Amino acid sequence: MSSAPAQVIAVLSQGCAANFGDGEKIARVLAAQIPDGKITFEFPTKPPQAFYLNVCTVKGNSTALKLVQRAASAFPQAPIFITGCAPRDFREAVLKEFPQAIFTSLKQLQAGLDASPSTLRESPFVGIVNIEEGCLDACAFCSTRLVKGRLKSFGEGAIVEQVQRLVDDGCQEIQLTGQDCACYGFDTGTNLALLVQKILAKVPGDYRLRLGMGNPRHIPSYKDALLECFQDERVYRFLHIPVQSGSDHVLQLMNRKHSAEDYRNFALELVEKFPLFTLSTDLIVGFPGESEDDFKQTLKLLKETRPTVCNITRFVAREGTVAARMESADSPDCRGVPDAEKHERSALLFDTFKKIAQENNEQWIGSTCTVITEKAGHREGTTIARNNAYRPVALQGSIPAGEKLQARIVKAEPFALIGERL
Repeated sequence: MSSAPAQVIAVLSQGCAANFGDGEKIARVLAAQIPDGKITFEFPTKPPQAFYLNVCTVKGNSTALKLVQRAASAFPQAPIFITGCAPRDFREAVLKEFPQAIFTSLKQLQAGLDASPSTLRESPFVGIVNIEEGCLDACAFCSTRLVKGRLKSFGEGAIVEQVQRLVDDGCQEIQLTGQDCACYGFDTGTNLALLVQKILAKVPGDYRLRLGMGNPRHIPSYKDALLECFQDERVYRFLHIPVQSGSDHVLQLMNRKHSAEDYRNFALELVEKFPLFTLSTDLIVGFPGESEDDFKQTLKLLKETRPTVCNITRFVAREGTVAARMESADSPDCRGVPDAEKHERSALLFDTFKKIAQENNEQWIGSTCTVITEKAGHREGTTIARNNAYRPVALQGSIPAGEKLQARIVKAEPFALIGERL
């Protein structure tokens, strides 16, 4: 007699690498608690035993709500557990429509469970290592800090051990991630550069480290050591440092602790030392109090620093944040920006950025580089790989993930390089 099929538990994550890292931790906890269960990281095609939705609400509630609605609509009888960045207004919106939903957290799920050595993860070739949680800032627009709290750095020894396990298990890419990796270790007497150096010294092997997002203000104290890390071929020449605005006036309203000049100087130094470095940043358009001149300063900074990746977001007030109170107060110093102006400004920023990204990527044409295949491309019959600057390289053919090969860049698009396999 055949045994009954294992019940599927769907663990679905959204947002940043840190949230996906938490999602993999949730999956490992569930695998330990329910050894006969089967964990999937994809939306199931048959009724699952349960959904664990690890949501992201950084850019508003709509995307997270759609995921809850999709799960509840597809399989109404399946329990829905919600984790991740879930501030109060999101919880209220969910429970109003889906009172059966249960909010929990990674910490609650881990309670009473011994640490499991399991390496269960979404990709067998990518390991996500959360190095810290929380931050040292109080940005006026951010609701994530209301959920994640103050900085808590995880121990260097435990991080190095986790990286070693992942490399031993076949991971070719290790993502060091957190809410703000740039302030890693500020609460324990170390920093991100020292952590990276320790990993490189203690974990041999053919792998690549990708450093996670970090606020610009924390980097100057260890800048030279960080730049030195990028000399090692095992570190992707990629860094995500969100500036948010090119106007010091707006940065002050946002309660950001860096200036536009701080970001400009570091960005230009990165590109000077590593001409094909992938600089990634974030920009918020239409923050309360942003004038036309403020916006022009942001546009100017974008043109000067020329990032290859740029997340452009129109400001939306999040309940419970300082920015929400600022916008509702509608004072002369921080009056809300009309939606039409937000759309016009974001469109201009995007068009300018798209041109810059195209020009940046064209610098790769004719070069030969080592790439590691990652996943199937959006275009049928293509595969996406990553080069040493973490740029996506589209290759013809369906190539298994995790293969290292040589490619020649023959064409460039704003958001990808087009390569030929050699």
